[in-house]
Amino acid sequence: MAKKEEKPDTIKQLFGYAGNYRYLTIASWVLATISAFVALVPFYFIWRLIKEVLRVAPDYGNAQNLSVYGWSAVAFAIGAMLIYIGALMCSHLSAFRIQANMRSKLMRHILTLPLGFMDEEGSGKVRKIVNESSAATETYIAHQLPDKCVATATPVGLVLLLLVFDWRLGLLCLIPVVIAFAVMSCMMGDNMKKKMAEYQNALEEMSSEAVEYVRGIPVVKTFGQSVFSFKRFRDSIKKYEKWTVSYTKDLRIPMMGYTAAINAVFAILIAGTFLFGGVKSGTVNNTFLLNLMFYIIITPIITVTLTKMMYAGENTMVVEDALSRINSIIERKPLEQTADKKHPADTSITFENVSFRYPGAVNDALHDVSLKINAGEQVAFVGPSGGGKTTLARLIARFADVTEGNILIGGVNVKNIDEKELMDTVSFVFQDSHLLKMSILDNVRMGNKNATRQEVMEALKNAQCDDIIEKLPDGIDTVIGSKGTYLSGGEAQRIAIARAMLKNSPILILDEATAFADPDNEAKVQAAFERLSQGKTVIMIAHRLSSVTGVDCVYVLKNGQINQSGKHNELAESGGLYAHMWEEYNKSVNWKVGV
Repeated sequence: MAKKEEKPDTIKQLFGYAGNYRYLTIASWVLATISAFVALVPFYFIWRLIKEVLRVAPDYGNAQNLSVYGWSAVAFAIGAMLIYIGALMCSHLSAFRIQANMRSKLMRHILTLPLGFMDEEGSGKVRKIVNESSAATETYIAHQLPDKCVATATPVGLVLLLLVFDWRLGLLCLIPVVIAFAVMSCMMGDNMKKKMAEYQNALEEMSSEAVEYVRGIPVVKTFGQSVFSFKRFRDSIKKYEKWTVSYTKDLRIPMMGYTAAINAVFAILIAGTFLFGGVKSGTVNNTFLLNLMFYIIITPIITVTLTKMMYAGENTMVVEDALSRINSIIERKPLEQTADKKHPADTSITFENVSFRYPGAVNDALHDVSLKINAGEQVAFVGPSGGGKTTLARLIARFADVTEGNILIGGVNVKNIDEKELMDTVSFVFQDSHLLKMSILDNVRMGNKNATRQEVMEALKNAQCDDIIEKLPDGIDTVIGSKGTYLSGGEAQRIAIARAMLKNSPILILDEATAFADPDNEAKVQAAFERLSQGKTVIMIAHRLSSVTGVDCVYVLKNGQINQSGKHNELAESGGLYAHMWEEYNKSVNWKVGV
């Protein structure tokens, strides 16, 4: 029989992020436990006060020490509150440090992962793990662990109080407590852990799909589609709704049983009065009446304590699930780094029998691809959608590592090139260029953080951005997205080209870089590309075949393999897939709406 895999201890994992702050967490537990016991002391003084009142009744003027008992109860209540505040101060300091360290470790690790990691996982999912899963641990340590200590210590003191004054009533009060605890234990088992994981999965999926939906709103508005055109987003919402309704129905009966049991204490006390209080014989004595009143006052604490324990157990499961999701990123292996670092001799690119399969996929995205691009050459990858063009280009910059084969730059395997040197060697200009919410100057300077203002201006000029800068209120100091300042897709593309120019990498990959540009912007983008491409090894990925007619070689990819290769004129006249694509492209260009 296979041994069940033992899950790492939750507290031990959290302490791994805490450093010396873990001692503050331990201090918060000690202080919270002390506060729980101190908080029960006022009930003793209340009992003394009631006893004194009953002793002198009905001549209440002879009562002694009532103010002493009352103020003593107040003093201990305030003391318990102050001790608990101290516990929360310790727990919050530790929780904030743990959350900060956790997010720092996550972000540092993500930076070591392949560039394709975000595409594979989805930015919405990763954002939720980094922000919300770490936030769940902060709430747990800052509030729920001290509450859990109080909820654990309080019953111990309560049992002593319940049994000391009248053990018969005390035992009766424990009956509903035992029943409620049994029901709670049934609800908090392995099935609940499974449900919590399903809940977090549903939220995570909905968050990821929401991000993709928001990004696609321009397309929805352009084509007049409703939210239902985003089927995956709608399905994720329906899935979450179905899970929530089902989960609520499953817990109806257990929660009814728990609520009924925990609130049955007063009914039990009434029954105890008839059994032990001498009600039938009319001989109720002051001692029994005193204890009964004391139990009526103190038993509501049982309800509060058990409810805290229930929620603490539920929150423990939430944190366990959060840590599991955080570990799913931490356990992702970064790209393989070898100690044998080498420098490329030139900017030639060689693919040697390269195959690549995405994680979880059945078939290869690329299969046995071999080709060589000489230094300074300009080539194009074309072909039907899903043929592997973008995947092949991204493997050069190690967005992921090949499944089989090798990729060489200047005769050196990309795995043997220092990561920073590889990033400095290869530049990408994507079809959907992202600009951050900061100034044009800072957006362009991301290509070279040491660039001067004059160098940035020169890059913008070479990227045909003069007309963009002129219309902005603060020129290159204008912050994108502020005060209603936004750029069109073509304009953003030219800013991205300026950034690539400033980086000045010897290998340039243009991935559908003019796909969303209007005719005016396309002409300017093409002019910027010509300036950017001078003296570089260039790979163009394009559906607009007119943009690749002048390259040194066209590689036609289909189903992850090279179907054809050669110059444009040769391929267009030789028949085959490229000739068919060229014919269809010309038809689309010449197509007009009939009058």
